Amino acid sequence: MEQYKQEFIEFMVDCQVLKFGDFVTKSGRNTPFFINTGFYRTGAQLKRLGEYYAKAINDKFCLDFDVLFGPAYKGIPLSVTTSVAINSLYDKDVKYCSNRKEIKDHGDKGILLGSPISDGDKVVIIEDVTTAGTSIQETLPIIKAQGDVNPIGLVVSVDRMERGQGTKSALTEIEENFNLKTTAIVTMAEVVEHLYNKEYKGRVIIDDEIMTAINKYYEQYGAEK
Repeated sequence: MEQYKQEFIEFMVDCQVLKFGDFVTKSGRNTPFFINTGFYRTGAQLKRLGEYYAKAINDKFCLDFDVLFGPAYKGIPLSVTTSVAINSLYDKDVKYCSNRKEIKDHGDKGILLGSPISDGDKVVIIEDVTTAGTSIQETLPIIKAQGDVNPIGLVVSVDRMERGQGTKSALTEIEENFNLKTTAIVTMAEVVEHLYNKEYKGRVIIDDEIMTAINKYYEQYGAEK
């Protein structure tokens, strides 16, 4: 596993973004693990988060795109900090763009924040976590309504590796249904590999009890391999 992935897993733990216990996802599934990117709350945390996203995007897309689109609301800071990180790490200037929940009819009018999307632009969508893949169905029409543009991919922080609408993972369904490449900074398999029965800062994050709950969850909701 790449060093930046290991660092990112520990970073999520430190920021209390990655938690283990008893939770309910947006799709209504009871889950023993939860990723809440709303707990990235400081400038230093956002700077590091953007750098991890930038490295994952570079690994997958080689920075061959023009616009980084972050759906409202959590995608807005993600698109900003990651576009800054891409410029800082790779000297590549990409535009950032997000949507408003409500169309503004005065001043800076329209549904978009940040850069306009122009004909011919290649667009990468950036999100926090995709569980069932429903949000992409709302995002793609907004992007495609801007003109002759080319949405080429989606990046998330963690691939939960569970079923979407069918038996395949949400990211695999997105790739097949919308012709988008997908990637994640880390997968849950990598999280488990790095944390299971290993002490981190004086405690074991994933012990046998939590591991049993994770295994049971994937027996019910795990994606087809």
